[in-house]
Amino acid sequence: MKKLVAILLSLAMVFGLVACGDSDSGKTDDIKIGCILVHDENSGYDVAHMEGLEGACAALGIDKSQIVYKYNVPESEECYDAAVECAEDGCTIIFSDSYGHQSFMEQAAAEYEDITFVACTGDLAAVSGLDNLKNIFPYTYESRYISGIVAGMKLKEMLDNGDATDPYVGYVGAFPYAEVVCGYTAFFLGIRSIVPDAHMDVQYTNSWYDPVAESEAANALMSRGCVIIGQHADSTGAPSAVQAALEGGKKVYSVGYNIDMLSVAPDAALTSAQNVWSVLYEYMLDKFMKGEEVPTDYATGYANGAQKISELGPNCAEGTQEAVDKAWAAIKDGSLKVFDTSTFTVEGAEVTTAFGLDTDGDWVNDTGECIVDGAFSESTLRSAPYFSLRIDGITELTNE
Repeated sequence: MKKLVAILLSLAMVFGLVACGDSDSGKTDDIKIGCILVHDENSGYDVAHMEGLEGACAALGIDKSQIVYKYNVPESEECYDAAVECAEDGCTIIFSDSYGHQSFMEQAAAEYEDITFVACTGDLAAVSGLDNLKNIFPYTYESRYISGIVAGMKLKEMLDNGDATDPYVGYVGAFPYAEVVCGYTAFFLGIRSIVPDAHMDVQYTNSWYDPVAESEAANALMSRGCVIIGQHADSTGAPSAVQAALEGGKKVYSVGYNIDMLSVAPDAALTSAQNVWSVLYEYMLDKFMKGEEVPTDYATGYANGAQKISELGPNCAEGTQEAVDKAWAAIKDGSLKVFDTSTFTVEGAEVTTAFGLDTDGDWVNDTGECIVDGAFSESTLRSAPYFSLRIDGITELTNE
């Protein structure tokens, strides 16, 4: 039955593409888009994807009603079921937004060869052998680094004013994956560009979205003496905890992710690193509608508008905006490399060689040289992050 449906959908897609033409023609009535979300509108990460997809559709003349959302789909067989439901509902391109969705998207893609499946944050497309499985991811490390500059400016101010004596930063991380490691390392290097002796602890929650665990992790880090808390977690738990601590008399501040956190941490929030997903969705959908080759891996960053930080909070240090503007300009013209190997060490030594890809599935990168012109080249061998070096100055805390 599924094969028959796939054949019928193939015919429908062919006629649909003829009817649609290119995105400039305005003939977009025939496209139907599936979007599989790991959570819902309560998660900042998923909201960023929803807003990104809907923004891309608006730019391309696609009505919001042509999107089929699947909410709260875990990283399990339920993702495969959701993908099949989208396919049988007439979707000709289907996106999923969580790393753990990708193997199930791959399973569905193998069965529905004429439907395009795009696993956001995934890393299997290039090695899957499937022409209809794709991966996209923005250069998140760029906004992480810039948000680190914001944090570093505040940390320096606190040290100069005597509000802090130890340049100690905390970070609430979801999982010890390369995506998270890449982000917190870029954040830390941004801080160190302002405060060279800063050090940071990372507390994992082992969940992408758990407001209680994220709040508890932030509180644990603050109890250890951390004065700024960053995050790679999808809720407002950490910023809310920092706001409560600030109101209770602690000198602590927060840097968020995905969405502007000023609504939950009006005094504590300094900024948030943000991905502009609409840029990536629009690029992929435009290619798809025009009948052009959709890239297997697509990644881009600030130069193409895919990275930003949210509005600076009221308690940011003087001169922060100027420092941010200068750094963005340097990233854009290539004079600033986020992972410049002269700015960090691993076990006391400068990194001169590093691999980016894992060919045998043992979670250890064993091919693909990443050190190019004195910097780790991220998201060039594939779209998803592969920076997994544990640099000096950062400690990963074990969950007790």
